[in-house]
Amino acid sequence: MSDDGARAISIIVFIGSVFSPWYRWSGRTDPEDNVCINVVTYGAGGRWTMTDRGRDALRLTDRTMTVGPSSIRWEGGRLVIDIDEMSTPHAQAIRGTVTLTPSAITQVEVPLTPDGAHVWRPFAPTATIEVDIDRPGWRWSGHGYLDANFGTRALETDFDYWTWGRFPVAGGSVAFYDAVRRDGSDLSVALRFGADGSCEEIAAPPLQRFRRSNWLVRRETRCDAGSAPRQVKAMLDAPFYNRCAVETVIHGETTTGVYEALDLDRFRKPWLMPMLAMRVPRRKGWRFS
Repeated sequence: MSDDGARAISIIVFIGSVFSPWYRWSGRTDPEDNVCINVVTYGAGGRWTMTDRGRDALRLTDRTMTVGPSSIRWEGGRLVIDIDEMSTPHAQAIRGTVTLTPSAITQVEVPLTPDGAHVWRPFAPTATIEVDIDRPGWRWSGHGYLDANFGTRALETDFDYWTWGRFPVAGGSVAFYDAVRRDGSDLSVALRFGADGSCEEIAAPPLQRFRRSNWLVRRETRCDAGSAPRQVKAMLDAPFYNRCAVETVIHGETTTGVYEALDLDRFRKPWLMPMLAMRVPRRKGWRFS
């Protein structure tokens, strides 16, 4: 998010593009044949890009990952993302560089299921970000975050619903992960990260609901009793997924962070896949120069 709160960006790098209809229709047997760098910009002139690509578009080393024309790399303690994508449905080129500088890298891994089939890895909960995209108004700085999710089963196999939120606080950041698993059990994770990469479990404020999304996805996040969370910036609104900036109060501190809600009951519906195919074009072939 930009320091002034006016703009934001999200970048998700997939090997096995879990929200791609093409991956689902393929039977999800070959993750390296469904790779993607999803870039979404929020604010005036915001755009959406998510091209599903085949294995010919993927190159990996121990410090770099290239997916077609875009790439990410570690460079001197910074994560540098070079973007060269086409937006849908505007068909506009989105080109530029995003640089994320972690204050520290954590050593935290959180299993999301008892058997460890899904793992959350918050690499850099506290970071600065520099955005330089070749579009008017898209050169800014702010605060950022880097994490990863790994899984050996489809999300909808093990979960019905989940919410996640990361909120900057004095001295670092706080993250919450709450989920309802398919077996009826609940997941509740509440962690405070120091700027030095330290991590401690904290007492989670109560879950409180706030206004549903435009697609009527249920939304709830952690907030001190006596206060109420509220959306302060709309971001991504889909039939099964919502991302937005939320103002909440955590242990007496008012903070604004990025929040996500994922309704996997809806994601299971067969009618959703053709809708997603309109926003996620498939390009199987690629040739590197």
